[in-house]
Amino acid sequence: MSAESSFLDRPPTDARLTDYDRAHLTTYLRLLDAENEGACWQEVAQIIFGIDPKSDRVRAEVVYQSHLARAHWMTQNGFRDLIRSSLH
Repeated sequence: MSAESSFLDRPPTDARLTDYDRAHLTTYLRLLDAENEGACWQEVAQIIFGIDPKSDRVRAEVVYQSHLARAHWMTQNGFRDLIRSSLH
């Protein structure tokens, strides 16, 4: 499976942690790290998602922005579900 095929264009927006979120925790962390370092979103989309922003700019930006938003959601909300699930 290629990197690109393992990602939805938009992650789920459920109010609870999803299986997709669990499968992509590392991706969310990488996105947050890249953002913190000031990395160019086009480079991040290419490296993490395997989407060439030169040939598919709209999709690359949608995938990047939507996953970054979900990564931020994880830091504010989703982590609680992770903690709860690790206690059981």
